[in-house]
Amino acid sequence: MKNHTKTTSAGRETRRKFIQKTSTATLAVATVASLKTPVYGQNQAPSVNVLGANSRLVIGYIGIGGQGFNAHVRGVKTHAGENNVVQAAVCDVSKYRTAAAKEFVEKDNPGAKVEGFTDYKKLLARKDIDAIFCATVDHWHTRVCVDAMNAGKHVYVEKPMTRYLAEAFEIHDVCKRTGKILQVGSQGCSDRKWHEAAKIIQSGKIGPVVMAQGSYMRNNPKGEWNYAIQPWATKEDMDWNAWLGPVSKKVGFNADHYFRWRKYYPYCAGLLGDLFPHKLHPYMLATGNPEYPTRVASVGNKKVNTDKKTPGTPERDVPEIVQLIAEFPSGMVMHVSSSTVNEVGTQEMIRGHKATLTMAGNKIELKPERWAADEIEPSTSEGFPGENVPAHHKNWFESIRANKQPNAGIDLATKVQTVISLAEMSERLGVMCNFDAKTRKVTDGTGKEIKLPTYGWTDLS
Repeated sequence: MKNHTKTTSAGRETRRKFIQKTSTATLAVATVASLKTPVYGQNQAPSVNVLGANSRLVIGYIGIGGQGFNAHVRGVKTHAGENNVVQAAVCDVSKYRTAAAKEFVEKDNPGAKVEGFTDYKKLLARKDIDAIFCATVDHWHTRVCVDAMNAGKHVYVEKPMTRYLAEAFEIHDVCKRTGKILQVGSQGCSDRKWHEAAKIIQSGKIGPVVMAQGSYMRNNPKGEWNYAIQPWATKEDMDWNAWLGPVSKKVGFNADHYFRWRKYYPYCAGLLGDLFPHKLHPYMLATGNPEYPTRVASVGNKKVNTDKKTPGTPERDVPEIVQLIAEFPSGMVMHVSSSTVNEVGTQEMIRGHKATLTMAGNKIELKPERWAADEIEPSTSEGFPGENVPAHHKNWFESIRANKQPNAGIDLATKVQTVISLAEMSERLGVMCNFDAKTRKVTDGTGKEIKLPTYGWTDLS
């Protein structure tokens, strides 16, 4: 099958320049050195989908812009040998990105043969592929994840797990039915610090958890997510209608929307979708017993108007500052803040009735309350390695082989997405959202049910 139109020599040269910018000589050397096992071509049989501890995993990629290329295609190539994986196929609605990723994987990779697609269903039809990375725009996460698991593939999906809450439950239910291993790309969950915190909390040392607080702050004077618009992105390069997918607010080809989609509600929840997952996943993991929220409220605004400093880009739909507060059945209340207009964060901590854990310098410091000082000895842990994406990839690969839940697996991910989605509902509707995990229903403070948002629920969807 032909996956893209015939490429001119000028086009090939443009792709080469793209690859040179995103790949260094060090990476190429490391990649070759890491290939301890031969890379199989398309017509060889690297896997029969029966996995054991030493099984080679055959990988495909759906969505290869931004993180899809830099963190996943490039990152996995660097560690392919040690992780015993084969990069077999890439897919994107952009013919340019598909061709560039294919060329990158095959470069300095003797014997590699990568198939390129612009239709993800054709990638999923390959029976030799064991698992896929989904790094599409948020509004495509659900369809790709569900179709992949139904096709027998394990899934690594970028955060947030999906765009709307009902979609999260759809992914959850399909994951449980198929038994596939799903990991959400919140790499903080593979930072050992949070697992050690969970051990301390589950031991009862800090008493009942009463509060947790964290933040993810940035300050971009020209507007966060106002990424450079590349000249290769044209309506001839891509299937724009496919990119829009389920979005209700259809627009003609728009390069600003294509590269800066995190600014616009039809495609993303802004800070709640991009940065909040990096705090919610590890903090909820650290409790040792992640729960669905019972109540969530959120406020935000965009009064700084940073987009005015980037000529040619429209003003964002999403806020520049957001705060959320969530309550859980155990009694814990969590407060998380995020900003794109101030970079000073809050102190990271989990407060218990007896003691408090603070996370500074990637260490855990245990501080007893005054009344419990005779019972609890204060302590400071060793310094843990910082979070990184390769460790999170490795955890997923190992979990697939062992048939066990990864660090950001489906149960944690669905609970986190519930917090995110309720926070978006709260901020946009101006209500406190109450959640019943058994019925999956949301109500306001009067008990009136709130219909779950989906595509078409507002003009900006």
